[in-house]
Amino acid sequence: MSRKEEIEARKVELREEVENAETTEQVEELEKEADALNEEVEQIAEQEKNEETAKEMEEKSLAVKEVKKVEVKSMNEEMKEFRNSEKYINAFAEYVKGNNEEMRALLSENAGTITGSSSTVAVPDFVYDIVKTAWEKDDIMSLVRKVSVQGNLKVNFEASATDAVEHAEGSGAVTEESLVLGIVELKPVSIKKWISISDEVYGLRGEDFLRYVYDELTYKIVKKTADSLIAKIAALPQSLTANNDGIYDTVSANKITEAPAMGTIFNAIANLSDEAGDYTIVMNKLTYAEFKRVQLDNNYAADIFDGIRVRFNNTLPAYGTATTGQVYAIVGDFNHGTLANYPEGDGVDLKFDDKTLMTSDLIRILGRQYVGTNAVADKAFTLIAKPETV
Repeated sequence: MSRKEEIEARKVELREEVENAETTEQVEELEKEADALNEEVEQIAEQEKNEETAKEMEEKSLAVKEVKKVEVKSMNEEMKEFRNSEKYINAFAEYVKGNNEEMRALLSENAGTITGSSSTVAVPDFVYDIVKTAWEKDDIMSLVRKVSVQGNLKVNFEASATDAVEHAEGSGAVTEESLVLGIVELKPVSIKKWISISDEVYGLRGEDFLRYVYDELTYKIVKKTADSLIAKIAALPQSLTANNDGIYDTVSANKITEAPAMGTIFNAIANLSDEAGDYTIVMNKLTYAEFKRVQLDNNYAADIFDGIRVRFNNTLPAYGTATTGQVYAIVGDFNHGTLANYPEGDGVDLKFDDKTLMTSDLIRILGRQYVGTNAVADKAFTLIAKPETV
């Protein structure tokens, strides 16, 4: 029963009680209760009216939001269609060459400027896909976490910490955790690659030109970024050392000195931290052949890599040519243990030079990407070094 129904029922009772009242005082008390009930009925009616008004306003607000959502979606679709039109792609190709007139006229004609990530105008979707695909296809960089933060990025890592403890009811207070943090700084650098193209290639229009240039330069830039990161990991110290300010500014990695053998990878995994769980093995392709030879010589079905993904990077020396103590393979968790920062976005900027080699009818194109990479978790990697050969 609702409150209004309760009040109406009580009013009926009050009428009977008034008729049966024997004194003036009883009548007055019953009248006071009746007045209070009437006032409550008015308050309930006012509340219901307010709630109905609020509901109507909410419904109107939702309707407006739906309209806006449809308008935004429609606008985004229109912008995307415009950005991927042949006219826009041709104008963008001329824009990256340094010829702005066609792009400026096109944007003015379409009433506005569409902003982009690494240029003053948005790149066509297929150009973005070329860059994105280059990162995804790279054996190493596809595993690395990526962020976009302006300037140098400082990342805290856990240098040491005490474990959690069991606390029995009624026993003394637990000891406060002893936590020591280090700070790794990712300092971005310009990764550059330039190529020379003929006047004929430079004269290509639209998509043909953009695909030719971006495919070639992006792959090389991503490869160099991966090579730089592998070199940093291979050079990690085996223990944490504080700098002059008393701060740990570089993570460490355990190193084992073993030749390719059935147990080498297992020993490397055993030297990783508990937090490292998504394992990857990185080595030279010739080193891969050394491990597989060991596996085949055992004459039984056992995977020397235990099903762990293997990625190749030939900047690591092959086991056969590595010197004693040189790191020839790396095992670890790139998602947990590394980070790449792109302060200016993950696009590739292009610069053109048609003067230096003009007598040879060649034009230089310089591709540039600003990126900082580093290892950011302690003991996320194990380094495998070559033992002394007898």
